[in-house]
Formats: sequence, structure tokens, C-alpha cells
Amino acid sequence: MVPLGGLGEFGMNMMALRYGEDILAIDAGLMFPETELLGVDVVIPDITYLKQNRGVRALLLTHAHEDHIGAVPYVLPDLNCPVYGTRFTLALVRKKLEEHGLLEKADLREISPGMTVTLGPFEVEFVHVTHSTIECVALAIRTPLGIVIHTGDFKVDPTPVDGQSFDLHRFARYGQEGVLALFADSTNAERPGYTPSERAVRPRLEELFRAAPKRVVISCFSSSVHRIQQVIDIATEQGRKVAFIGRSMGDNVEIAHSLNKLHIPDGSVVRPQDIKAFDPRRIVILASGSQAEPMSALSRIAVDNHRLLELQENDTVILSARIIPGNEKAISRMIDHLFRRRVLVYYESGRSAPIHVSGHASQEEMKLLLNLVRPKYFVPIHGEYRQLFQHASLARQVGSVSGEILMVESGQPIEFTPDGAFRREPVQVGRVFVDSGSLEEIEEVVIRDRRHLAEDGVVVPIIAINKHSGKIEASPEIVTRGFLPMDDGQELLALARNVVLKTMEQSNPEEKSDWSVIKEKIRVDLKKFLNKKTSKRPLILPVILEV
Repeated sequence: MVPLGGLGEFGMNMMALRYGEDILAIDAGLMFPETELLGVDVVIPDITYLKQNRGVRALLLTHAHEDHIGAVPYVLPDLNCPVYGTRFTLALVRKKLEEHGLLEKADLREISPGMTVTLGPFEVEFVHVTHSTIECVALAIRTPLGIVIHTGDFKVDPTPVDGQSFDLHRFARYGQEGVLALFADSTNAERPGYTPSERAVRPRLEELFRAAPKRVVISCFSSSVHRIQQVIDIATEQGRKVAFIGRSMGDNVEIAHSLNKLHIPDGSVVRPQDIKAFDPRRIVILASGSQAEPMSALSRIAVDNHRLLELQENDTVILSARIIPGNEKAISRMIDHLFRRRVLVYYESGRSAPIHVSGHASQEEMKLLLNLVRPKYFVPIHGEYRQLFQHASLARQVGSVSGEILMVESGQPIEFTPDGAFRREPVQVGRVFVDSGSLEEIEEVVIRDRRHLAEDGVVVPIIAINKHSGKIEASPEIVTRGFLPMDDGQELLALARNVVLKTMEQSNPEEKSDWSVIKEKIRVDLKKFLNKKTSKRPLILPVILEV
């Protein structure tokens, strides 16, 4: 077992199982970059190990979240193998591959829970589990040495919205047969008790919808099909119609609806362009951007910069999603902007009736699974080191692991033999970051930046803004190095100044006072302009001077 990502970190989940020369790859996820990774769009696992060992039989996908399927378009050309996943998971993958021009060459094979496929020495059964999206599976893999189980992401939901229960019986049957190793999701290992059912959010959402004096805007993960279904059901019952804003929200709703996984009554959808004119007391708007991504629908709505929706006093905004670690500051800023609009804002808090529930098992469900499976070896996966550690501690408390509990991080293989389980020499893993289609390894970040600077140079727009009024105190200065000869570039730089001024003029005072928003807007607009005029992509580093 070779963990290629997702152990000791959140996101970027990927694992390889190898027997002889045959390899199964499980999941291919991404993570979103930290703010210091300038110009990086997404971060994906380094698959050098799989490239060096050319025996990948298949890529198995457990479910449709970005941290499990987001890297598929980037790694598939190198793996050149069939991809197995449920109908909904493959529908989302198909869209990604289409955008990257890879769909025609891809070999996508649809599976459903209960199915078994044979791949070389491996026999894989797909077992239904409940999570915060639909059609999620765990993998029970028969190998010549014994059965290994990979849970994927899961929680044990006793009352799932679609009636498809967690398949406890199948796990119990494997436990009776004897399981060599269990690899289980550790995301919520620090949370005591049980994770509430997805249905637990309904009473609070009904209450908020009923109390809303005007429009309701609700944001959740666009892959949370059950949450979206509950919002549509409540809206319909209370005589409100629904509208969808944001690309990912629109795409995922369309896919789920086309697969009959989302039931939307006829005549209940309002087109995005009709929202402004629609009676605010009779509409619910589902918007993407619950993590305050800089250019997402909700981030733009929060600073009054969305062409389709302008919040009014006493509108209701509900954030029905957990805060992904690392996004706390951006989300806090966005919530501040929403309060400035004088809207009623509801977000995750310690209330007894929640507006969001997790999709991951808490401690009691983890114990239940360990007791059912009773593996010889247990390896906690998916989480930062402290979650893996807590999960390992739980396994010791339960006492259902007959052999060893093995804690490893990405890049640390475990070899299972008839004589025991052994840690082997680390393999090369790491982060590869994706910058507008080019791939660079994170260890080469300095080289990447030097190459970028050597080829296209750097452009530094400097803008002096009055902190209190949000006004520009002087014409923007633009400093360039290695971009254009100074004599040739004066005219271009004058036009570039106008682009910066125009961006500033089209931004409202609130955006101007939020440095991260205004810097991103200037960077995006200037990048487009310079690329169009010169076909170059200089590194653009906006500087805001507070005066």
C-alpha cells in the first residue's frame, strides 16, 4: 500500500495498491492552494511512483468530491488506464475531461454498489456508504494475501435523504470472513459521538425559510445533492421558487437532474436573469461560493458585484457548509461584507438544530466500523497527522485490531506479507501545482518563478488608496522588470494604468477596502490585457499602499 496523498494533509487523496507488477490507483484528488502560492490554480499529487511502475490496471473512484476526483484530468494521460466510478461520479469526471479535451481517449466504466470487477490479481467489490454527496462507495479488494477494505469518505447515516442506507451488513460479512487490512477515513476523528443525519438540517432550514421576510440566499457545496434536494423541497412547500447562481452549482444541478438524482417540480425554477424582477418573498436562491473563493458567486454578491443579484436589507443569507481549514479568514471577511448589506446572516454555530451537518463519521461511527470489520491491520487515512493519531488511539481503545495499528503519512509504503506488515523505504511523493494548464512540482517553486520571470518578467502595479474613503490618492504607478524595454513600453504602460484605474472605478468602496479582493481583480484584469497586447504572461504582483 503506497499513500500518494491525503495522509498528513487535507485533500489530494490518492493511494496505490500493488501486488507484484500490478497496481490499482484509488482516487485522484486535488487541494486548493494556500494564499502564498501565487498564480497557482490547484495542487495535485505527484504520481512519479506510478509513472516509474507502469502496471496500473485501473483508477478506482470512491465518490465525486474534488479532493477525490479533481486531479483525474491531470493524471489520466500518464496512467492510461480505465476509470471506474458510479454514474454520478463519472458524470462529473466526464465534464472535467471534456473541458481538457481528453474525453474521447478516456475509458470510463460505470459501476454500482454490489458489483464486483476483476483486475489482474485483484477482485474489487463496490460497497455502498453514506456521505455528503450521492453514490459513494467503499472498496473491498480481494488480493492473494487477503481482503483489504478502503472506506473512501463516509458517515453512518441512519436516515439518508434518498433512502439508500450505509451497507453495514456487507462490512460485517467481510469482518466474519477475515480482513487483512482496513484503511479508514479519519477526517472527524476528533469529534466525539455520532455525526447527525443529513435530515437533521431540515427543521432549522424550514424555520429560517418561514421566518425570512424577503429573499433567501443559501450556499452549500454544489455536490451536496441531498442538501440541494431538501432546499428545493422546503421552498416548494412554502410557496417559493428556486434559482441557481454560480457555474459549479448550475452544472452539478443539471447533471444530478439529468440522472434523476434530483427532483425539481415543473415550473419551480426561476432563470438567473429573472431573479431581480421576481417577488423577493417567493424565491430561494442557491449560490455557489460557500468557501468565499475570490471570484465565486457568493463572494461577488457579498460585495455588491454580481450582475444577477443585489442583496437588499432584510434578505436572508444562509451558509450551509463547513469551513474548510485554511478558509477561515476569507469566510469571516465575506460574512462581514454580508452584514454590511444589512442582511440576516446565518452560519455554522453551536445551535442544537444545525444548518449544516458533516459528511464524515465521528468517533462512535468509527468504533462501530472497527468492531464490524475487525481487521488484522489498521491504517488511518484522510486527515492531518492529529486526526490520523486520534483514529489510531480510538482503534486501540476498541481493541478489535488483532495485529498492528500502522500510522503512516503520504509517501510511506507498507508491505503486507504472510509474516507481517512492514514499513518500507519512502517513495517520491509531493505536490504538483497547476498553473493555467502547465504542471510544475512544488519543490521547484523557486525555479518555476525564476523561469517565469526570465521569460516574461514581472509587473508591479502600485496603487495608493485612502483607507477611509477608498479613493485613489494618485495615478497608479507600474514598475516592470524583464517585461518590455522601457522606451518601447511607455505607451503600453499608459494603457495598463488605465486598465488599473478602470478596475478601481468599477469596484465599490467595500471592495476597495478589502485588499485581497481588489488585488485579485487588478491581477486578473491586467493579466488579460497584457496577454492580449503582448502574448506574454508576466508575474503580476499588485501592491496597495494605505494612506
